[in-house]
Amino acid sequence: MTENINMLYITASGEEEARTIGRVLVSERLVSCVNILGGMNSLYWWDGKIQDDREAVIIAKTRETLVTGVIARVKELHSYDCPCIVSLPVLDGNADYLDWVRAETRM
Repeated sequence: MTENINMLYITASGEEEARTIGRVLVSERLVSCVNILGGMNSLYWWDGKIQDDREAVIIAKTRETLVTGVIARVKELHSYDCPCIVSLPVLDGNADYLDWVRAETRM
């Protein structure tokens, strides 16, 4: 059976932190690729009040079996006490691309 692919949505304090985290994840072959979207504005509750911050988004692609390891590694590298790291299953897509994701991540 072919292993499922997941995409992870991760927020970071800015593009510099996102690049640092992304580079580590790719170099350690925990993910095949990351996309970094800078200039995002986030509104959220923290420490009893509404925060309004600029952040960056990391979208990472990996094998389903590596998700737990990716989450642990991001938490080690991240500056936040409680970073947003959520995993979404890829239900369908370009089979050649999904095979590439599998090939470029460690087993």
